[in-house]
Amino acid sequence: MRVAIIGAGAGGLSAAYDLTRAGHAVTVFEADPTPGGLGGGFREPDWEWSVEKYYRHWFTSDRDVLGLIRELGWEKNIVVRRPVTAIYYKEKFYAYDSIPSWLAFPGLPFPLRVWNLFIAGFFLKLNPFWKWMEAYAADDWMRRWFGNRIYDQVWKPLLVGKFGEENYRLINMAWFWARMHSRTPNLATYQGGMQAFFDQLAGRLGEMGVRLRYSTQVERMVAHPEGGCELQVPSGKERFDVCLATFSPHQLAAMASNLPADYLAKLRSLRHMGAVVMVFELSRRLSTQGVYWHNLPKDAGFPFLGLVEHTNFLPPEHFGGNHIVYCGDYLPLGHEYFSMTQEALQKRFLPALRRINPEFQPSWVKKSWLFKTEYAQPVPLIRHSRNIPSVRTPLPGLYFAGMSQVYPWDRGTNYAVRLGREAAKMILEDWK
Repeated sequence: MRVAIIGAGAGGLSAAYDLTRAGHAVTVFEADPTPGGLGGGFREPDWEWSVEKYYRHWFTSDRDVLGLIRELGWEKNIVVRRPVTAIYYKEKFYAYDSIPSWLAFPGLPFPLRVWNLFIAGFFLKLNPFWKWMEAYAADDWMRRWFGNRIYDQVWKPLLVGKFGEENYRLINMAWFWARMHSRTPNLATYQGGMQAFFDQLAGRLGEMGVRLRYSTQVERMVAHPEGGCELQVPSGKERFDVCLATFSPHQLAAMASNLPADYLAKLRSLRHMGAVVMVFELSRRLSTQGVYWHNLPKDAGFPFLGLVEHTNFLPPEHFGGNHIVYCGDYLPLGHEYFSMTQEALQKRFLPALRRINPEFQPSWVKKSWLFKTEYAQPVPLIRHSRNIPSVRTPLPGLYFAGMSQVYPWDRGTNYAVRLGREAAKMILEDWK
């Protein structure tokens, strides 16, 4: 069987691994010159490690990606740390990633810290059943069970920052449950940076016989009702028995327009947010508290959602002794940030760094990079499972595995690996 996979991100590469091991001829098409997709990175000549374009880490509970790494025999390359996550309150940042830090947080009176946080928080952590929760808006559920004070101070800023004022009241509680249920304070990454993982995985696939065609944009795809699919690439048309698309639902709707109308309607109805991330290389450490992840409330006047000091997770020695800081935001399509130049955005962002460290000076910036993507965060509405298109499309030979289908879990490398391997399993079952 000849299989085409469009996209060399975590999902596409994982599917290629399983399909090739099963004896099938796999070709992976990737528009970028390197593998990794949104999880990929870049490296300066004086850096030992790469830096991810869009800030990224794994949780130690991420069994799929860590399991794949162990399966490949690369477990020694997993690096585990416990960095500090902080939230903002009255112009200061407070650690908020452990029971002692919750109890010490001054933004809530003591009884609330104990009863509401512990009862509702432990319920979400320990309860394994999520399906019924998607009938409730996270905004309503958390106001009721955490209480208005805790919700407004801790959780609402995260929902507003992630999904915007127009969406946050519509996000279902199952999505929030997944974040509380599965995440750990210990974080993990890959020796050399995540790009090293993707390069190594792509190298292994090449050794196994997978054809990896980088800098190759698939312009159109036609799945035939009788089976098989045809891809239009710059060099011409190519025919395959099976095609697996791993990009956004809107891209699939545009590229495979001969899909049935009801499936196309599902693809087009799914909402998503884009992302804008600026990466700074600084000569000095920014957070004197050593905070890795700063959650920033939009109503406090910050021009972005999150500030992540990567070198408070990994040593700056990996990056030429310099300090790596991300300033990122999830934004609706059409937001002004998508059309602003790097210079204009840097001018907008830099003053906020002084609120992290009053001593910060623009002269600390040695270099910066700007990354933008229109498809970064699916928007899971009430009863979202009804809206998710099947991995098996109505046309035989065409499969779709994108971020929207990892629900109720949040987008990320771990669930992309899981979905990619699940899609490969479906293909193998259907084409015995």
